[in-house]
Amino acid sequence: MSLSFLPTMLTLGNGACGMASIAMAYNSELNWSTENKLFAAGCLIFAGMLFDAFDGWAARATKQTSEFGAQLDSLCDAITFGVAPAVLVWQYSNVLPLRVIYPIGVLFTLCTILRLARFNVETPSDDAEDHAYFEGLPSPAAAGTIATFAIATPELSGMQTSVADPHTQELAATVLASCQYLLPALAVILAYLMVSRFRYEHFVPKWLGGHWSPFQIGLALFAIMTVVVVKELALPLMFCYYAFESPIRNWMRLPESARASG
Repeated sequence: MSLSFLPTMLTLGNGACGMASIAMAYNSELNWSTENKLFAAGCLIFAGMLFDAFDGWAARATKQTSEFGAQLDSLCDAITFGVAPAVLVWQYSNVLPLRVIYPIGVLFTLCTILRLARFNVETPSDDAEDHAYFEGLPSPAAAGTIATFAIATPELSGMQTSVADPHTQELAATVLASCQYLLPALAVILAYLMVSRFRYEHFVPKWLGGHWSPFQIGLALFAIMTVVVVKELALPLMFCYYAFESPIRNWMRLPESARASG
C-alpha cells in the first residue's frame, strides 16, 4: 500500500486543528466555561504543531517532497499559527476596546503570513528541516506562546477557589488580571519578532540530535525546575524564553553607545 498520501493528510490535519481551534474559541453552544474553551483551543494549536512537525518527516520518508506540499503547508500554517492565535487573543482579553484588540489580531495574522512567505522564498523546500537556524521567530513558536497562556488559564482560575492560602489566591487573581493586558501586548511583540532578522535555533536538530552542550543541560534542568516550582506558568515561561532569548542576546552584544541610543 502506497503511503504517498500521508504527508498531505498530515498537513491537512494541521489545518483542521487550526479550524477546530477557531471553532472552539467561538463556540457559544458548548456548555463549557470560557477558560475551558480557551484551554481546548490552545491545545488544538499544539496538536497542529505536532502535525506540522511530522508532515515534513513523512514527506522525506516517503520521498514525496514537492513544491505543492510546501505551499500547502504554508497555507495550513497560516490558519493554525496565524488566524487561530489571533482569535485566542480576541477571546482571551476583554478589557481592551474592540478598536484596539481587533487590529492586534489582524497584525499578528498578517505578520505570520509575511513570515511564511519569506520562509518559502528564502528556504529551499528540500532544506526546510535541515538548517540550524531560522531568521525571525518561527510562526509555530509565536502561536505556541499565545496558546500557552490559554492553556494555563483554567489552572490559574481554579487556584482562586481551590487553594486555601489567601496570598496564593490573590497572586493567581493578579496574574490573570495582568494577562488580560499582557497577552495583546505580547502578540504585538511576537508579530514583530516573526518578521525580524533575529536568528533562532532550530529546536529539533539542536536538542534531539547529537550531544548536548553543558549550556543545554543546564537549560533543561532549569526547565524541569520551572515545571516543579511554578507548573501553572511553566509553558508560558519556556515559550517566552525561546521568543525573547535571541533579541535580548543581540541587544546585550551591542556596544554601550548603541544601546544608549536605542
